[in-house]
Amino acid sequence: MKPGSSRPTRADLAAAADRTIPDVLAPGLAVLFVGINPGLWSAATGWHFARPGNRFWPALHLGGFTPRLLHPSEQHELPALGLGITNMAARASARADELTAEELLDGAAILTDKVARYRPQWVAVVGVTAYRIGFQRPKAAFGPQPESLAGSRLWVLPNPSGLNAHYTTVTLGAAFAELRATTGLPDRAAPRRS
Repeated sequence: MKPGSSRPTRADLAAAADRTIPDVLAPGLAVLFVGINPGLWSAATGWHFARPGNRFWPALHLGGFTPRLLHPSEQHELPALGLGITNMAARASARADELTAEELLDGAAILTDKVARYRPQWVAVVGVTAYRIGFQRPKAAFGPQPESLAGSRLWVLPNPSGLNAHYTTVTLGAAFAELRATTGLPDRAAPRRS
């Protein structure tokens, strides 16, 4: 990527295939969000959910998790809010459907170990299909899950990718807000009263 630029070139994106990016993690988080895998834009920039058109950051704010809309480059601010990000599969790809079932199964095992080590209160997987495959729960639905993961409660959210036409930014924000309300975290996006 060109120095000072936040927009990867076509060459940057092509070179980002199969890269990994660091997790945003700390012990004892309130919610650990789990993406399916990094897209090429994320792998090129090093920022989770970085592709323009991905609605993760707007949904996080509309859901009340953040006091303002954060840019992906501000992901380092999440642990102070009790939030973190990791992925089911570490390998970057242009589309999540390029992952194999084996990668998602392996990713679920790695995620379980991470959750056991970092002990978040909630684990929120953003993508029901990846959750169903990785955890072998073919009938899983959105919302809270009956099982836990290494002692943490589980929630499945819709995929915020711009390719998921079933959800708008507003409906994604509402889904995120339902999780936030269940966790007991305050609504940080609520207007402040003087």
